[in-house]
Amino acid sequence: MAGIYIHIPFCKKACHYCDFHFSTSPVYKDQMVKALRNELILRKDYTGSEPIETIYFGGGTPSVLSADELGMLIHEITEYYPVSASAEITLEANPDDLNPQKVKELKQIPVNRFSIGIQSFFEEDLSWMNRAHTAAEGHSSIKRVQDAGFENITADLIYGYPLLTEEKWESNIRQLIESGIPHISSYSMTVEPATALASLITKGIQKPMNEAQSARHFGMLMDELIVAGFEHYEISNFAKPGRHSKHNSNYWEGVNYIGIGPSAHSFNGESRQWNVSNNKKYIESLERNKIPFEIEYLTIENRINEYIMTTLRTSKGMDLALISQRFHSDYRSHILQSLEPFLEKEWATINDQKVVLTKEGKLFADYIASELFVELTL
Repeated sequence: MAGIYIHIPFCKKACHYCDFHFSTSPVYKDQMVKALRNELILRKDYTGSEPIETIYFGGGTPSVLSADELGMLIHEITEYYPVSASAEITLEANPDDLNPQKVKELKQIPVNRFSIGIQSFFEEDLSWMNRAHTAAEGHSSIKRVQDAGFENITADLIYGYPLLTEEKWESNIRQLIESGIPHISSYSMTVEPATALASLITKGIQKPMNEAQSARHFGMLMDELIVAGFEHYEISNFAKPGRHSKHNSNYWEGVNYIGIGPSAHSFNGESRQWNVSNNKKYIESLERNKIPFEIEYLTIENRINEYIMTTLRTSKGMDLALISQRFHSDYRSHILQSLEPFLEKEWATINDQKVVLTKEGKLFADYIASELFVELTL
């Protein structure tokens, strides 16, 4: 199986914390759609004959495209790729884009899953983030999509920022639970270089993030959602039984995928490549039928370290037997030795050769993974 990710690099506003590639100017939108269609055709052999199980429109804000434009891109995929009849087709959307007419139009194309960027149900928090939607639009967008007959819905929440008290955070979680959606993704606010938030903190206008606060919020999130019947299947993702995201799961399990659009990444198990992060250069190159990308061929160390990093984030865990089979038994020995301090602290467990992080260990997932990384070829 394989997946296709399509990056739509346009937003109405620039969120203060975002470091993804996007533009707030729609000047190149028509040319961009044409270039995306052309890249889809040029990339049709990248994953061979593997069936396409997931199509994901990310960004940026993909919901700024019309239903017709999204439909054309999906049609291009079905024309040139072996798309599974049960493919998960996800559209990331901002609440303010999901007005009654837009939802009605989206019902006419094959999109079958929505990822709605709620982030918070509090007006002052949305203003602090410089989000384009209001708290009321957050509520109405979920209900509107549900009323249109869409059931496969996820929403994003952000935690760990100064304005977010424990009471407000509990309210945000509770409101999503009560909405009845089957999937929730949640992320700690991070301060990325070259963002407005980083600049405001450097200038002393905004407070820095607090790691202890973020850890408390993450603990509350896990407790609340588990009690509500959600499965914590990946560090940032929770789902009702049977409603795990195929797109998310495939990424963490190392499934091949094609990235279409400026700044989009692709992975085929042997190499990783990424397109230029410049809308004008991307369009001009595709007009010449050339894909503007760089490529990195993965060493054994790259591959095993990526496997460690991704699988430790999941409830399935890291398979020590698979590491021996796919790489070398000496790697397994190295990992087991490095893992000992975390087993002693009860941050991880081993069962049937699967290493899984405990609730406490999930707070330190990136650190644990980095301590297990392999540095030299054995």
